Amino acid sequence: MKTYLQCIPCFVKQALRAGQMSTNDENKIKALMDRIGCRIKDITLEQTPPEMGLIIYDEIRKITGIEDPYKNEKKAHIEEAKRLYPELKKKLQSSEDPLLMAIRIAIAGNVMDLGMDKKFHIENDLEHILQRDFAICDIDEFRDKLNKAEHILYLGDNAGESVFDKILIETLAKPVTYVVRGRAIINDVTEEDAIDSGLDEVAEIISSGSPAPATILDLCNEDFLKRFEQADMIISKGQGNYEGLSETDKPVFFLLKAKCPVIAGDIGVDEDDIVLLSAQKTPMEK
Repeated sequence: MKTYLQCIPCFVKQALRAGQMSTNDENKIKALMDRIGCRIKDITLEQTPPEMGLIIYDEIRKITGIEDPYKNEKKAHIEEAKRLYPELKKKLQSSEDPLLMAIRIAIAGNVMDLGMDKKFHIENDLEHILQRDFAICDIDEFRDKLNKAEHILYLGDNAGESVFDKILIETLAKPVTYVVRGRAIINDVTEEDAIDSGLDEVAEIISSGSPAPATILDLCNEDFLKRFEQADMIISKGQGNYEGLSETDKPVFFLLKAKCPVIAGDIGVDEDDIVLLSAQKTPMEK
């Protein structure tokens, strides 16, 4: 997905939030904002929004020396999601369509996004999403690809929602490789976070190598790129991964909540809609 003009003020807001998470030193925060202002001019509209996210967090590291500003928040989100895990498993067991319910649960975790200028309440948002209709629901294509798949590549998004990803992975009942970020950025899932969430109990965990808050193929390592190229089914969680992979022709299924009007418009849905979208549909079908 390209960068839209509406993305630019969001870059500035995100830099300010992340800077304030990293330090109380207003001079350092001002220096960060100065640097971001200078570097925005180098971002073209043809680049993806997460590439600007990479620049923001590189500048935070340089100016504050903080590698993982959201470390404590990530741990808290994982613990909150773990607390909800048993009740969600009960909902799954009583559901008439466990696969679709597991997909809903996985998407519900997508609200835990600290890169967005939005508040969330995971229990309230979870209940809302479990009852909400899909704006796009390519479940038939998903089932067909799942039935034929020998192995699934699952691209994680944020740390807290990885607990909900575990529920979907258990429901898929197929071998899964779970993909994490190359390093800490925003509250995206790292290998440490995935292990804290128990993903190592149900999947192989690998890093894409991408230091950006998305799967940017040009930034990924060779091992991941080989697996991506050969995968017979790919599940992509969250807005960042959609931004990085929206132009792919690979067998990718995007699972997300459209929390941003720009991304909602790019997909063709309304803000706050939930989506299960096959990347292999033609534009007319989408």
